Amino acid sequence: MSALTIPEQLRGIARSLIHFFVFTSLYIAVCALVMIHQANHLLQLQYNHFHFGVFVLFATLCSYNFHWGLTSNTETTLVRLGWTIRHRSLHVFLFIVGAIGAGIYFFYFLEHWFALSISVLLTFLYSAPKVPFLTFLRKIAIGKTIFLSMVWTYVTSILPLLLDGRHWSLTDLLFCASRFFFIYSICILFDYRDRDWDRQEGIRSMITYFDERGVDRLFAASLAAFALLTLGLYISGMPLLPVILIMIPGIIMIPLFKIGKKNFSDYLYYIVLDGMMMLSAILTSLFI
Repeated sequence: MSALTIPEQLRGIARSLIHFFVFTSLYIAVCALVMIHQANHLLQLQYNHFHFGVFVLFATLCSYNFHWGLTSNTETTLVRLGWTIRHRSLHVFLFIVGAIGAGIYFFYFLEHWFALSISVLLTFLYSAPKVPFLTFLRKIAIGKTIFLSMVWTYVTSILPLLLDGRHWSLTDLLFCASRFFFIYSICILFDYRDRDWDRQEGIRSMITYFDERGVDRLFAASLAAFALLTLGLYISGMPLLPVILIMIPGIIMIPLFKIGKKNFSDYLYYIVLDGMMMLSAILTSLFI
């Protein structure tokens, strides 16, 4: 057997680095930070951005590695699931590091303990059905996609507004609602991909009750709500350019939805689709 060529070795190293960055949830943590930066910038929020960013970084690592660390051992050809099973101890380590870091930076926002606790509850409701002694919560998992969309919207837009402490404007409300429905449209695809697994595990979700046409209608309704709310941002006084930049990922999601229903690649879902959440934030940073 011939030795690997240098290009093959480089591809192997690059693949390993990508797997580490994405599958340890560092990538999704970056997505959260970029989205928070967009909210801070467009809504002109005033609070300790750095301390909150570090808190969210640790909290994201904690919650996502907790979620993946609960994955049961099984034979699989899925890239992420196989990586997760092989690196369970790393997930446990990152969960502990994330919990300690989030706990430390929580004290910077003690006066907002109740607002922060809401995000913890929403995150718990999403992952709780995977906890062995909390399997009874699988009955409420019908809303797991809504829980996930809510926690992402809450942490990346609502919570920064609460930390700012100002009176909410119509623009603030529309921004949060627009973000929720866009994130939900992405989550629909994840639930669609996992529907057979959820049925086997006894986890009920809204998607497991819908047929193909029902899933399509739910996605279309979510994206339509996103588009209308985003247009409302312009009517409420937000300049046209940021409104257009916020709208772009929604347009891209239309063909991605069709692709995602046929192609269940982990790279498509955990890099491209997750990355769609921060696309408008990246565009905002580049052009505004």
